[in-house]
Amino acid sequence: MCSNYVAVTDTERLRLHFGIQAPPPRIKSEVWPLYEAPFIRRHPHKDVGDDAVPPREGMAGLFGMIPHWAGDLAFGRRTYNARSETVAEKPSFRDAWRNAQHCIIPVECIYEPDWRTGRAIPTRIQRKDERPMGIAGLWTSNRKATGEEVFSFTMLTVNADEHELFKLFHRPQDEKRMVVILREDQYDDWLDASVAQSMNFMRQFPAHLLMATAEPERGKRKRTDDRS
Repeated sequence: MCSNYVAVTDTERLRLHFGIQAPPPRIKSEVWPLYEAPFIRRHPHKDVGDDAVPPREGMAGLFGMIPHWAGDLAFGRRTYNARSETVAEKPSFRDAWRNAQHCIIPVECIYEPDWRTGRAIPTRIQRKDERPMGIAGLWTSNRKATGEEVFSFTMLTVNADEHELFKLFHRPQDEKRMVVILREDQYDDWLDASVAQSMNFMRQFPAHLLMATAEPERGKRKRTDDRS
């Protein structure tokens, strides 16, 4: 499960790797639940035939899904990841899943705790080729919590008990999970996929294409709230 990551915010990297423009103002690179971060969805007017309408739309949303019926933004503190095995049934996610509200979360790296020494060592996980990761997610919008439209998103996850890399993280007794990292050639297919096709993308990303780097000092620094 991923609760902390570094978002892609560099204008050129967003354009080159994801085909979108710079993220909206206020976006920070360090992301925790309920921080505002970029996500990518299919532009709602992509089929109008206007060349000025980009096929992919870069949006800002809160990390942690806040379904349309939730009356408090704090709901998103526990919905930042969605299990692919139960996403179609869980009230927090099922509407977005059934409506195929797919998105891609542009990520430089994610952080997971390595407990093999008996204590949690923050560990950075990224692609070996230094390309950003496009993580499969779901997005939604909510007006009930604040009276204004608020976008939010969640990352989809799969079991990783047998994954060569992700099986190393979290407590020994816990089920191992990993986010769904898409290949670049899957981006458009994922954004266009119907609900019937969605499960085809719920696969592990090859371990040999990833690298992990322990950052023990990271856990000793006080986290700064940079949502403002």
